[in-house]
Amino acid sequence: MTNVDLLFKNGNVLTLDKNNTIAGSVAVSDGRIIGIWSEPEPPKETVEISSNTTVIDLKGDTLLPGFIDTHNHILTHGLMRDWVDCSTPPNKTIKDIKSAISNATNNLSDGDWVQGYGYDDTLLEDQRHPTRHDLDEVSPNNPVFIKHISGHLAVANSVAMELAGLNVHTDDPPSGHFGRDDNGKLNGVLYEHEAMQVIQQIIPQKTVDEMVINLEKAAYEYISHGITTNSDAAVRNRQELEVHLKAAKTNKNSMRTQLMIMHNLFRNGEVFGAYTPEELNKEIMDNSNGLAKLDSAKMFQDGSIQGLTGALREDYYKNPGLKGDLIHDQESFQEEVLDLHRRGFRITTHGNGDRAIGSILDAYEYALSKHPRENHKHRIEHVQAATPGDLEKMATLDVAGSFFINHVYYWGDRHKNIFLGPERAKRISPLAEAVQHNLLFTLHSDCPITPISPLFSVWAAVNRITRNGEILGPEQKIDVITALKAMTIYGAELIFDSENLGSIEVGKLADFTILEADPTTVDPIEIKDIKIKSTIINGKIVYGNKSLVLS
Repeated sequence: MTNVDLLFKNGNVLTLDKNNTIAGSVAVSDGRIIGIWSEPEPPKETVEISSNTTVIDLKGDTLLPGFIDTHNHILTHGLMRDWVDCSTPPNKTIKDIKSAISNATNNLSDGDWVQGYGYDDTLLEDQRHPTRHDLDEVSPNNPVFIKHISGHLAVANSVAMELAGLNVHTDDPPSGHFGRDDNGKLNGVLYEHEAMQVIQQIIPQKTVDEMVINLEKAAYEYISHGITTNSDAAVRNRQELEVHLKAAKTNKNSMRTQLMIMHNLFRNGEVFGAYTPEELNKEIMDNSNGLAKLDSAKMFQDGSIQGLTGALREDYYKNPGLKGDLIHDQESFQEEVLDLHRRGFRITTHGNGDRAIGSILDAYEYALSKHPRENHKHRIEHVQAATPGDLEKMATLDVAGSFFINHVYYWGDRHKNIFLGPERAKRISPLAEAVQHNLLFTLHSDCPITPISPLFSVWAAVNRITRNGEILGPEQKIDVITALKAMTIYGAELIFDSENLGSIEVGKLADFTILEADPTTVDPIEIKDIKIKSTIINGKIVYGNKSLVLS
């Protein structure tokens, strides 16, 4: 007989193993699963229940593997809690945004920074971006920086631009550009990361301890949605890495954390330029109690389709002559990919538009031809406008995809009517074709671009309903089990840890979420509204209703 630390009984256990086994009870010892039974309770002769055993009577509730979100920006999400909410909605006009900024400056001294997030020019009644002049009217003495909902654009006021040294003579950065008015003067709109970084690098930063507090709050929110393993998709400097490590080591963040570290930090002479992947991963694990791991070197090769900076092969639907831009020229991009690949790094590259996706695949193919490597699991992030040919090439090269499926709901209508047009829009996030090509793929939220919620992502993949209630590309729907696996076991495979995570099987870590209903049996339209009752990591209840535990 085996001593049991934690026992679940009377449950509907969706193991999500290869056979999609449904069980009734599960036993855990020392943080790992030691028994699974089809019966509501394990046979008495197989386990030893003691006064130290925590017994959870599920009373028919559904037990799932803990969710794995493979792409979001949790630290940014945590830090943005202190920013001004400029989202559209609730803000309907630029006047509303100006009012929110004005209210924020009331309690500030001259010179203090105001940061905001979430405006969406195509949802504002004004149908344009705010400009420096709009912000100057309500904040003439405080620098202001507001991010677009896509995360790929922003707007700054005159004070912020002057502090950054931006003026009419300033040239555009190598990638991205500065918005200009009809007279060629800077209007305050900043397109893509290099343009935004000119402002962001002069904004006073919080200390590591202050950022850990913000991360702790964001982590609890993630855990409340059943997430047990999470990936921060852009660690931009050593300080951000230290925040993640300290939050893990002090248990401020109890999730398992994958870290995508920006590629420029691995260049010769930079922060991690001399590291091998193994050396850096060991340092990360040693300083995080084993909770954090190196995921990959992160690159970008285009921007946002809704920001008109995603790189398309054909023109934007309502903007003839505009195709968006690649971040890197192909030759230098391929050589950097080859260098990282040869050094043993897994590479994840942001690609929304089909031209960017094609560019990324060409770079991966180049690296693999020069230095063949098995089980590389290089990835494309978002994969929003992938064509059938792109998906076929992903399969040929064994390239995985992490799909930003929430696009269908939040931007599907505008992709159809403004950005891509009806034919290309119905193909965004082509999951059914990914299944046909036997691609390894996951779903993600890209939080804070959209709210964190694995069940919402499952709902979006299964229903493909837009904000206006239209079904966009019904032929690209996938079934519920596949969608759940894309948030669990496929994620575990993507992060090279399917031996420990992603399904409920004997020997795996006891990471679970308890749902009040079964996503495979409810009306698919209700999946996003299923309540998360509890989250368990390593056999410990980290979120949920303590009344589940029998005394």
